[in-house]
This record gives sequence, C-alpha cells and structure tokens, in this order.
Amino acid sequence: MINDTVPGRYWHKLDDGRIQCDLCPRYCHLKEGQRGLCFVRARQGDQMVSTTYGRSSGFCVDPIEKKPLNHFLPGTPVFSFGTAGCNLACKFCQNWDISKSREIDTLAASATPQHIAETAARLGCRSVAYTYNDPVIFLEYAVDTAIACREHNIKSVAVTAGYICEEPRREFFSYMDAANVDLKAFTENFYHTLTGGHLQPVLDTLEYIHNETDCWLEVTTLIIPGQNDTQDELERLAAWMMEKLGPDVPLHFSAFHPDYKMTDVPPTPLATLQRARRIALKAGLNYVYVGNVHDPEADSTYCPGCGKRVIERDWYELGEWQLRDGGHCVHCGHQIAGVFEDQPGQWGSRRLPVAMHEQE
Repeated sequence: MINDTVPGRYWHKLDDGRIQCDLCPRYCHLKEGQRGLCFVRARQGDQMVSTTYGRSSGFCVDPIEKKPLNHFLPGTPVFSFGTAGCNLACKFCQNWDISKSREIDTLAASATPQHIAETAARLGCRSVAYTYNDPVIFLEYAVDTAIACREHNIKSVAVTAGYICEEPRREFFSYMDAANVDLKAFTENFYHTLTGGHLQPVLDTLEYIHNETDCWLEVTTLIIPGQNDTQDELERLAAWMMEKLGPDVPLHFSAFHPDYKMTDVPPTPLATLQRARRIALKAGLNYVYVGNVHDPEADSTYCPGCGKRVIERDWYELGEWQLRDGGHCVHCGHQIAGVFEDQPGQWGSRRLPVAMHEQE
C-alpha cells in the first residue's frame, strides 16, 4: 500500500513554536495542522510532512517536445505525471485545475517510484517527466522516482518554475537529467503582482542548473499581452540569457490563452511571438522557438554554423533530420547543443493516458 504522507525535508523550528518550511523562498511559517501555500507540505506534530507522496493527478505518455524540450532526445516518448498544488500563485495559470487544487480527490491515481519506473520502461519511454504542477513541492517523491528510474536507464525531466531554495535545489537537480524552467517574465513587478513570488530566485536556479550541474536546460517564457511583451523587457531577458547562460540554451516563447483569473486578457498574437523570437535571435541566442501556436519555421532547429535546418518540426511531429554522430550538422559538422542520438525517436504527437493500479 502507498502511504501518501511521508516526512518532508528542509524545515526548522522557530523560537515561537512554529516551524518554517525551507524548501522554497516563501518560507511558510506553520502551526500544528497548517499547510503551506503549496497545500502539499504540512505540519503534523513537530515535523514537516509531504502529503501527496505516491499520489498523482494522472499519468500519461507524451512527446518530449511537449514539455517543451527540443534538444533532449527528440522524438522520444516521456512518461509524465504530477500531483496537486503549487508554490506560486500565478493569476494566469494554464494548469490551474491541478496546480490550484485543494481537493485530495484530484489525486485519483497512485504509484510507487518503482512502479513508475517499471511502467515507463515497459511502455518504451526514454524519460519520466515531473510536470503538470511544480515538482519542487513533491521533491521527495520526484527524487525517489528519479533514483528508481536510473536503475532502468530512464532519464528524469523536471518541468518547473525554478522557485526553490539553495540547499534543496542542489539535491533536486542532482537527480534531473533535463529541465525546462519557466522564466515567467523579466521584472520583479510581474513576479510580485501576478505570481506572488520573486524574480531573483528563478534567475539563481537558472544559473545554478547551467553552471553547476550536468542537467540539460531549456527555458520557457509565456508571453502575456500587455504584461511581459514590451521590446525593452524582451531585449533585457535575451541579453541576460546571453550573459549568464550563453547562446546555446534554447528559449521557448509560448502563447498565452485566457484562463484562471486572467480571462479578460486576449490570446497572444502569433506576430508577438515571432517578434520576441527575432529579438532573442538578434541578441545572439542560437535556438529560439515559439509554442502553443502553429509555426513550423519557428518550431524547427537551425544550425548556428551554416544556418541550414537540421531538425524539422510541425507541432510535435518531426520531419527532416540532418544530424549525425550525436548531434553534428551533416552540412558543416557543427555540434548542435543538446542530448541527441544518431536517429530521432518515432513517437510523434501521440498522447497516451496510462491507468496505474495501486500495488500492494
């Protein structure tokens, strides 16, 4: 049987009797029976517990490009799952039914880390993604699953907002093979007013992953009309990436769709995404993509050495493949940044829901 409440790491007791959660920069102070803003981490007695261990909002096999990761084992299937709750309070959340859930009934599926690894292997998945809600809040479950996956030669992928403190950041990303981090905007005002968080911890996470780990990194910015789409902000974001992360970290600009508490904001025009992409390319970034819209040209990968298309994408379908020897351009020999094999996977755009039955 799965025990969904397990001891949580990263907390300490305060002089006033409350305990402080040290997992993320919110530093929630909890009395007996209280939960943090994430709703997942709670105080029981004199300790912190994680309340969703082994429980999920659902399991599904996706294309790796959906995470989105364009430079990590392209074309391969990834076994995806999440829990409930989130440590940010984004008013524009696109997965709010999961991330903002306060109902344990949302967690209808269950599986041990070993069960997940075995199922992913049986289904031919090359990786497991911790996604749908932010995996940093179910760190213990994600890390245990990543350990189990390593025994089956299955990689681990984090889809996260990167809002995590220094010590747990070291542990969490030491078990991740790839990550897509949401850089939601490039102003403190946006983070404060629209997410309830702060910008700097996310920048710290991006620099840490890129400079201190072997985890492959890609970045996504959801472009929201009137909120984070000015020329100045996009130029500063691209310049920061060039300076701190270098030209080879892929950047995805994704389209906003009205949802949750921002239904009065229109969808992002394709032209806005294309403008953002031009700005980032002009700044020197080599791999810039658009997402949530149909634009095969901006979805495809081009060689920085000779400019020729080396990976053709149409939504999540791969077409022309012009790489050899683990990611070298067949035209000029330039090494494309990423984790590649000689041939891409053939999973395509399929989405396969998976029913997991609790193991005794």
